[in-house]
Amino acid sequence: MVLTQNPEERVPSGTAPIFQTDNAGLDHLAFQLFKIQYAGNRVFRDFSDALGRYPDRVTELRQIPFLPIEFFKTHRVVTGDFEPALVFESSRTTGPASRHLVRDPGLYRESFRRGFERIYGPVRDYVILGLLPGYLERPSSSLVFMVKDLIRCSGHPESGFYLRDHEKLHRTLLDLENTGRKALLLGVTFALLDFAAAFPMKLEHTLVMETGGMKGRGREMVREALHATLGKSFGVHRIHSEYGMTELLSQAYARENGRFRCPPWMKAIAVMEDDPLREAAPGQAGTLNFIDLANQDSCAFVATADTGIVHPDGSFEVLGRMDGSALRGCSLMTA
Repeated sequence: MVLTQNPEERVPSGTAPIFQTDNAGLDHLAFQLFKIQYAGNRVFRDFSDALGRYPDRVTELRQIPFLPIEFFKTHRVVTGDFEPALVFESSRTTGPASRHLVRDPGLYRESFRRGFERIYGPVRDYVILGLLPGYLERPSSSLVFMVKDLIRCSGHPESGFYLRDHEKLHRTLLDLENTGRKALLLGVTFALLDFAAAFPMKLEHTLVMETGGMKGRGREMVREALHATLGKSFGVHRIHSEYGMTELLSQAYARENGRFRCPPWMKAIAVMEDDPLREAAPGQAGTLNFIDLANQDSCAFVATADTGIVHPDGSFEVLGRMDGSALRGCSLMTA
């Protein structure tokens, strides 16, 4: 990862306009950004031209084309001309990794901080416990960057990465539970399963959040089975989930039942698997696309390889992966 400024730097005091929008305002900003990125992003422009989606012909949000995430593996997806301050790379088992070139780390920080606090309240209210083995060995992980920042913002001495020190994590959780302090245990799937098997315990003041990812460590689990296993081991009624990926600078969260909710500057859209230019009806399964206004300097219109359902209220579920798509480390459970 290339750094041209201090990664511990706070976000600027000014707030980007996208974070002042609401769900209705997103559509207007998306049209503006489509025109900007068509003009300034050669990869996106060529892709749009190939589909005949020119700015003067795009009159509805559903007509904006979504760039497949595979382009982040093979092309320099940038809007404008700049040297990136950060380069995030996806985990991979085979083939090239996705690379997201970030011009302004402050924009990313503001996105994930605001996105988290909209759902869970101030970060400082939680002791943040990160269980991300494998990811910590990749300094270019956007997930590690995010969790590291949340740990620092929490300000608690117990907050930190626990890597593979399960005994220390167990002792810390016991101390926090005994004193009634709020905590967030955030981890990748295989690490949470390993910890839960070795140290089952009753958690009353701790939220457990999975970020997905088996990384070839074992058989993929249906989310319901995963959450049931973790819930039984930790004595909790619900497991939280985070949906994020290298190609997006915003995240969605599910407080229960795998129903993810986006912040106002992010929107999920399901399209038909056999016709990616046709939007699926609300509640109908399809391939998930995202508008992420925080992707101002790359591409804000991203087509994933995840299948899912977008509900009438804008929340979405992830059902699995399209056939033939390689699993990514930050992807969620495959059904």
